[in-house]
Amino acid sequence: MNELVSASQNEATAPLARLRGSLSRTLRLALDVALPPLCPSCREPLGDGVGLCASCWSKLSLIEPPYCARLGIPFAYDPGPGLLSMEAIASPPAYDRARAAVRYDDVARALVLAFKFGDRLDLAPMMGRWMARAGRELLADADALLPVPLHWRRLWARRFNQAAALAGAISDISGVPVLHGGIKRVRATPQQVGLSKTDRAANVQGAFRVAPEEKALIAGKRLVLIDDVLTSGATVDTCARALLRAGAAHVDVLVFARVVAPHRTPI
Repeated sequence: MNELVSASQNEATAPLARLRGSLSRTLRLALDVALPPLCPSCREPLGDGVGLCASCWSKLSLIEPPYCARLGIPFAYDPGPGLLSMEAIASPPAYDRARAAVRYDDVARALVLAFKFGDRLDLAPMMGRWMARAGRELLADADALLPVPLHWRRLWARRFNQAAALAGAISDISGVPVLHGGIKRVRATPQQVGLSKTDRAANVQGAFRVAPEEKALIAGKRLVLIDDVLTSGATVDTCARALLRAGAAHVDVLVFARVVAPHRTPI
């Protein structure tokens, strides 16, 4: 009897479900006609509404091997496996490895600005896919992803943490869980834009801390810090030091874009 009732209910609701699906598709089509999707970089209309236009895609500079095994800085030619850049030798960071999906060029900058300040949270899945591809060796044995935190004042003003949104997208792809709140920004710092490398390091000194109650979640773990852009590396280096002091076994860094000198060669 229950099976007959269930079948009857399914038959009754099936036309309604089909109607809802049809209305949803019609609404999406109407929105695409009225408000055609635009390329997030150049604002030109997109044919399929996904990703970048062909022109911007051709200008995007993906970071591929060969690159510094420690910092992920691309080399002009392949010097052989395991070679380190001059930066990695002269000033090794606290973290173990850093990887980035793209160079921070004009197209990448437009994407980051649209995502971070233009409320384009819809870009997170696309950017996260590129990051997951670039950081697959880091994610293979990671225990958790840690988004670089914002101070609560900046989080309140911006309404979301762009690093956390990227970490969520990467987690969906890789299956590596996101550890929210594992590290906190305990001091509000001025924007890093325009500061020298030395000033950037001084600016974030002591700005991050692992709370005592969170140390059990950090101890012995292989962690991947997630952020949008790596410039001097001062922020992620300070975060890595705090995590290692809390007992983390291994800290890597994965970002969407990194600043790269225009003409860089290996040692």
